[in-house]
This record gives sequence, structure tokens and C-alpha cells, in this order.
Amino acid sequence: MRRTENTDGQGVHEGRGEPGAAVSEGRGRSADVRAAGAAAAATSRRFTRASLGRIAGLLTPAVLAAALAGCAGRSLAPSARPDATSGQTSAKEAPDAVWPEKTYYRTVDVRGRRIFYREAGRRDRPVLLLLHGFPSSSHSYRELIPLLSGRYRVVAPDYLGSGLSERPSPREVTYTFDLLADHVTGFTDALGLSRYVLYMHDFGAPVGFRVALAHPERLRGLVVQNANAYLDGLPEELRAFIRRAHDDRSEAGVAAVAEVVSAGAIREQQYLRHVPDDRRERVSPDAWTHDLAFLATPEDRAIQVQLLQSYQSNIDAYPSWQAFLRARQPPTLIVWGRNDADFISAGARAYLRDVPRAELHLLDAGHFAVEEQAVTIAQQVTRFMEKLPP
Repeated sequence: MRRTENTDGQGVHEGRGEPGAAVSEGRGRSADVRAAGAAAAATSRRFTRASLGRIAGLLTPAVLAAALAGCAGRSLAPSARPDATSGQTSAKEAPDAVWPEKTYYRTVDVRGRRIFYREAGRRDRPVLLLLHGFPSSSHSYRELIPLLSGRYRVVAPDYLGSGLSERPSPREVTYTFDLLADHVTGFTDALGLSRYVLYMHDFGAPVGFRVALAHPERLRGLVVQNANAYLDGLPEELRAFIRRAHDDRSEAGVAAVAEVVSAGAIREQQYLRHVPDDRRERVSPDAWTHDLAFLATPEDRAIQVQLLQSYQSNIDAYPSWQAFLRARQPPTLIVWGRNDADFISAGARAYLRDVPRAELHLLDAGHFAVEEQAVTIAQQVTRFMEKLPP
């Protein structure tokens, strides 16, 4: 495995592949290409066609090829591009920007309940299914969806009990990850999504792995963004909290879990604890304001408390998810905010044990990496999607 600092300061990237001699050499060639292109442009302004004819004899075929490549804006030699698994990318290798499609805000009936979702992009394009985390909703993808919608059909549902989806009373329904996954599976059936890439953040992992195991034939690939499937990614303190939430259903135990969904905890512990003070302007206050609007009542908060009480079921299921990864070897992209204090970056690296060909990028971001690095993530997702088999 190689570990290199990204030249644009976005983060640390890791991947599996051959040592990086070709990469560093390729970056040198790119510099030659740009220099030769600039030289050719300057020459054309100073000399007539006859003058160019005289100096043409001084140019070697290699320099001419480099000059032409510089004028075209890309290298003619495939080896001049970064190794696909190295994670060494910069704005110069970024995919071309594409105008976004309009985002639509829709609902669909699933299991007799209303599920809200955001959708953008033509329906004949490859599908990206975005699964959100705690304590948010599809609103967390409001910046990412436009960046991807010009190339793909992007679909982001709100889970049952979250965001704008229907929220049956937790006195009548017990909220578990099995329940959420069952409704997401029903959602894909209702929309006719028979083939998709799953993007999973936080709660998106326990929901997404259940969906994938239910219909493995539908899975084209995985994008993992601070979404745990390994004990490596959970600090001891968090493991202990999850176990207590599951085991202690006393009034005091429930009150301790409920504190996690208080207004102060959502803002300071969920969003801002992972972001240095001098970078907090990266994170829009719209994020926690939107979340808190859907956690305004005791019943709203009780839904999330029940899910936190159910989280131990995910840890218990980790071995089955890991076995699925080993058996299926889905194409996998990992984009992980390395400053996450809850889902630590060891959990990102752990995926490589079971999916050794996965591509790993550790970003200079916290738990809600898409709030801080939406453009970088969109670039990585686009590169990943373009390499996938049908």
C-alpha cells in the first residue's frame, strides 16, 4: 500500500497498486506538456508561417507531440496520467464540469407509507442511490446532487421517520435498521431501480448493506463515506455507548441516549466537533438547522433514540457484511473525512482487508465530509463511476 499527501491539500490518499515511479514520471511529463503548449502558443504570435517553417526543423517529434498535446489540453500518453488506484489527483486531472440537471422533490408510496426523495438527472443514465446518515436526511446531499446530476441519475430518499418522509409514531412502530432497509428496498422497487451504485454515509452503511444483501444482483458498486462496517472504525468510548444504549432501557438510560439528539449535541457534537475552529465556515448552518426542524418534538427524538438503541445490531452484523464484501468484491470507492472523531479513519482502511482493490481517499474533512468537500467527493465519484463495468 502507498500513502501520499495530495498536492492540492485536500487530504491523504491511499490505494493498492504498483509503486509510483510511473506516477511521478507522468507528473513531470504533464509539466513538459504544459510548457511546450505555452511555448507553441507564444511562437505563433511572434512568427509568420514562414518563420514557423524554419523553426519546425529544430523541433524533435517528441517535442512536437508534447506541444500538440499542450494545445489540446491533455496528454497523448496514457502513462502520463495518475495511477487510478493511487489517489494522486489534482484539479488538472479533474473531470470536465457538466451543467447540472434540475433537482425534483417527490414522494412515493412504499409499504403503505409516504417516502420523500430528491431526484436529478435523466432516467436513462447510471443510477446513484444516496443513503444519508444520522441525524440528517437527503438534505445532506443538496450540494452533491447537482455536481453529479449532469452525468447520472441521482436519487436520495429520506428514511422512514426522517426528513420529509412519513414518520409513524414510535409508540406504534419500533424503529430498527431492518425497518429502514426494508423501506429503502421497497423504494427501489417502486422506482424500478434494478441496477445502482450505493453511496453510504453513517446510518447509510447499516441500511445499505442490508439492501445490498437483499438484492446483490442490483449492486454495481459502493461509495463509502464515513460509513462503518468494522470495529476498527469505532473508538472504545463509542462502542461502550452503543452497548449501553442497547442494554439499558431504564428511564435514566433512555434519557442519556436522548441527550445525543438534543439541539446542542446535534450542532456541537455531530457537526462542529470534527471541524477545527478556523474551518467552521465550511459547514453551512443550514445543515443542523434543517435536522433540528425534524427533531422538534419528543416523538421525533424518540425515533432517533430507538435507532441508536438498535445500533448494536449493526455491530453484530459486521462479520456478515465483511463476508459479503469478500465474496462479491464489489467495485468500491472510499472517501472518508479523516478528522472524524467518531468513525475514525482506521475504519476506512479496514475495508481494504476484504476489498483489496478498493480505492481509498482520506480527505481533510470531518464526519460530514460532503458538507466540507462536496466538489472533491463529486470528482472522485465521477472518476469511479466512469471506470465501472455495465
